Formats: sequence, C-alpha cells, structure tokens
Amino acid sequence: MPPIEHIQLVVREWISKAENDFTAARHLLSLGDEAPFDVICFHAQQCVEKYLKAVMVAHSLPVPKTHDIEKIAGILAPVFPIDLTPEQMRLLAEYAADVRYPGVDFLFREDAEEALRIADEVRKAIRATLLF
Repeated sequence: MPPIEHIQLVVREWISKAENDFTAARHLLSLGDEAPFDVICFHAQQCVEKYLKAVMVAHSLPVPKTHDIEKIAGILAPVFPIDLTPEQMRLLAEYAADVRYPGVDFLFREDAEEALRIADEVRKAIRATLLF
C-alpha cells in the first residue's frame, strides 16, 4: 500500500481536476442562451466521475478506466454509497461521450442546470467527508 502522503496527493489531484470541470461548467452556464449546454453537461459528468475516483483512491481501491458512473458507484458502494438514482447515473453516463459527437439530441438549459445541480450535490457530499 502506498504511503498516506502519496494517497493524499493523488486524491488532491483528482479533486483539483474535478473542481476545474465544475468551474468550467458553472462559467459556461453563465453565458445564458449562448451557453454550450452539451459541454456543460459533459463537464458536470466529468466533475462527478473525478470526485468518485478521488474517493476510490482515498479508500485504496483500483480506479477503473471508465466513464460509467453506475459502474464506479457499484465499486464504491461497500465503502462509500453514492446518493444518486440509477436514472441520474445513466443520464450522466450519456454526457460522458454521447453529447460530444454529432447525432445526439439537442440539450437545453434545463438539462445543463440539472447536470450541474447533480454534480454540485456529489461534490458537496464528498468534500464533506474527505479530509484532504
């Protein structure tokens, strides 16, 4: 097992990256009707994914190379249950890849606001428990 200092460093790195995604999503949403709602949804998903992976590192769990929030939450469930519905997790999973390419239904401000709200809830819950 790596020393606690190394684990703490990696957890802080994941959190820093997650915060960058959260900041980007919030800033883009402030653009109003000109905001790229698909990009906001992507960054919100990335924020959640990276916060969950920070928890995995904190609990010395292997971090899978996946964007699937349901899969990540399933791995975390025994040590850190996530308060997301299956529908919310599936929605976020769609934002990980599908929205970045043509052919996906158009997203609206309400979609972006909901994705950002979910990200903020996960963010606050994890920040309240991690002492790094």
